[in-house]
Amino acid sequence: MTKRVLRKRTRNKPPVNTVAHDARMGLRDQVRRRAGSLVVDTFFRGASRLGRMHPRARPSHHGVEVIRDVRYASGSSSAHLLDVYRPIGHRPSERRPVVLYVHGGGFRILSKDTHWVMGLAFARRGYVVFSINYRLAPEHPFPAALEDCAEAYAWVVENAARWGGDASRLVLAGESAGANLVTSLTAAACFERSEPHARRIFATNVVPRAVLPACGILQVSDTARFSRRKARLSRVIAERIEEVGAAYLGALDHPSRHGGEALDLADPLVLLESERTTQRTLPPFFAPCGTADPLLDDTRRLAVALRKRGVECQDEYYPGEVHAFHAFVFRPEAQRCWRDSFAFLDRHCPPEVRTGPSTDQARDHVA
Repeated sequence: MTKRVLRKRTRNKPPVNTVAHDARMGLRDQVRRRAGSLVVDTFFRGASRLGRMHPRARPSHHGVEVIRDVRYASGSSSAHLLDVYRPIGHRPSERRPVVLYVHGGGFRILSKDTHWVMGLAFARRGYVVFSINYRLAPEHPFPAALEDCAEAYAWVVENAARWGGDASRLVLAGESAGANLVTSLTAAACFERSEPHARRIFATNVVPRAVLPACGILQVSDTARFSRRKARLSRVIAERIEEVGAAYLGALDHPSRHGGEALDLADPLVLLESERTTQRTLPPFFAPCGTADPLLDDTRRLAVALRKRGVECQDEYYPGEVHAFHAFVFRPEAQRCWRDSFAFLDRHCPPEVRTGPSTDQARDHVA
């Protein structure tokens, strides 16, 4: 009798509204993800502001001057501004090697202003640094950020001499999402491709002398691979990584549904792992990463892919260090990473001052 009553009660139980349930769960998931992103964004912005308040953070303390908010593209968007960092005492006849710096932040957050320490570090070493903003996802999905970086690349080639830079000695550097973007810029400079932004880079006839992609997310599709490969990856970290692909790729999904090559410059690592040949020789890479960085595997794959192509890649791993650890320049391992970076640049694009040619002469030299 009891069993029959229980079965009857079960049969009469109101059905679950699965649509409403899924909607509630989806809303909770969105709220949690947005909260996580806000925490990350607030932390890095706060750390940047606090660091900037330190007396030793003043550019003049390091013999560096900063020209802020130079426009590299037409219009009025703040996404198309850059800052120029250069050693104080520039003479019009002098030309220094150039660093184009592209900030990270998962293609979604942060800016040139949060990454002032990067511009300062390269400039105090003797480089003219152009640190750029670009349009951010999800409002501006791929390829918007890369289009902006390509525009900045061409602008730097055309205008570096105005700021004391030598366009023929160009270094690309960036971390995390910025590492992805500088790797894609390098690919566009060396593979002749059909995309307008890639053609814009290729047409400059300038190939970087060196590339420094730090702790990069170099394949944006299939971001769930990090969770599959690292079982102990926390849910918070896994969600932050998976958000990158969802936000940056927007309506696009896996490359196989878009002609195979549609996401080459969103997934530059996959392009470098492919059998496709370059029209120009790829430059040497310096790829640092902490061993506790959840993105570590992409740096390892990059080193393998480049060496397979006969390209120098100095991949350096820093024990126990987390993502973008080198931004915290007071840490011993961060300081070691910067020393390693500069030693690499001393071999491939040293910060020596030259009596420079015109911009056109610099371009002709590279071509």
